[in-house]
Amino acid sequence: MSNLLTVGQPAPAFTLPRDGGGEVSLSDFSGQKVVVYFYPKDDTPGCTKEAISFTEAAEEFAALGVTVLGISKDTVAKHEKFRDKHALSVILLSDAESDTCEKFGVWVEKSMYGKTYMGIERATFLIDENGNVAHSWRKVKVPGHVAEVLQTIRATS
Repeated sequence: MSNLLTVGQPAPAFTLPRDGGGEVSLSDFSGQKVVVYFYPKDDTPGCTKEAISFTEAAEEFAALGVTVLGISKDTVAKHEKFRDKHALSVILLSDAESDTCEKFGVWVEKSMYGKTYMGIERATFLIDENGNVAHSWRKVKVPGHVAEVLQTIRATS
């Protein structure tokens, strides 16, 4: 069922509730690049490292005119607790129904200890100024990932 997005394809539209209140739509960033990263769960070791890495690179992303959005199924309240605990500056969006995860093809069957379950595949998408997928990283490994995303943005700017 996984509908893999390909480079050049329009990114699926979404509007989701964000940490701090209100909603964010992909269309809010028309005319600028956006990094959309999907992660399994707030306050788990890998997800925490990833969010901190994106936060530490926030000034570099801003200097390149790029907004970073993190998406998981966690509630806005959980996102706010996660954000405050780790002093995160990335925008965290709640996809409680996993509709956006499904549209991006990251709501997948996973397995752990011999049991299969549905969950979010760690993935990152670079969306260009026209709303198209410019680059995608699937099954992301956290160490070095943010540096790789920045390098790709610089190479395509």
